[in-house]
Amino acid sequence: MESEGKVVVEMVGGRSTVTRCFSKYPLKFIVPNKVGPSSIDAVWIYSLTYGGGIVSGDSISCELTVGDGCTAVLTTQASTKVYKSMGSKCSQQVMETRVGSGAVLAVVPDPVTCFSTARYSQKQVFRVVPDSNLVIVDWITSGRHESGEKWDFDLYKSTNHIFLEDDQPLFLDTVLLERGSITSITERMQDYQVIAMVILMGPKMNHIQSQVQEDVKRIMSEQLRMPSTSLGRQIITKSDHCLMKPSFIASASVFGPKGIGLVVRVAAMTTESVYRFLQHQLACLEPMLGVSPYR
Repeated sequence: MESEGKVVVEMVGGRSTVTRCFSKYPLKFIVPNKVGPSSIDAVWIYSLTYGGGIVSGDSISCELTVGDGCTAVLTTQASTKVYKSMGSKCSQQVMETRVGSGAVLAVVPDPVTCFSTARYSQKQVFRVVPDSNLVIVDWITSGRHESGEKWDFDLYKSTNHIFLEDDQPLFLDTVLLERGSITSITERMQDYQVIAMVILMGPKMNHIQSQVQEDVKRIMSEQLRMPSTSLGRQIITKSDHCLMKPSFIASASVFGPKGIGLVVRVAAMTTESVYRFLQHQLACLEPMLGVSPYR
């Protein structure tokens, strides 16, 4: 089923305000009157689909515009479930956003969870100006563990593009997980059950970028230094030697002119550990967004 939606956030009377909100079944947007203290100027938008997930063959497209000086948060109420595919049908979701001068957009959803045999592709395109500010979280779990499914889907593709004016590329990234004829996704992912990417970009994110970089360095130095199962390491015995496998891996690198952006990549053995990481790293957004993401 094809579905579309559009949300526009503009400054009205000195406050960030949703001036247009349209969605077509099965997509729906919920815009609460206020999230967090009234003194904080931020609009929260919850995106959801009727039925609680994306059905085989669904095609969802939406546009989001955040005007100059506005602050908007796009989030979900629960993980995005992608149901089993019927034949070779691929479900897809495309989001086009524009973020104005001095504006802040935080895209902080719960993870995508693909059911067995699911085929899913999503693309997010962000068009920004030099002083736009972005927080993007994009993550996927291995599936329904309670049903014994781990990386049991057929295809997952997630693309994130950030462009400056005149279509000048600032960040181009695609994650592709596809069932192979030789090796399965499960074999390639080994014991890791979650992969995540976090992007922090713009002048208002400078202090957070520095803190996150320091935290990632500290986390990884601890993980790689201490051979203890109680400190987040899994010991694998192979004949006469042991291999240490960290239960949480993270890396951080800058991108763009003058290091305007930071991308953090995570692989973890539990969804809970990624939630905790996101809670901690994004907590200092609370004064900007009204509420700390993933609290």
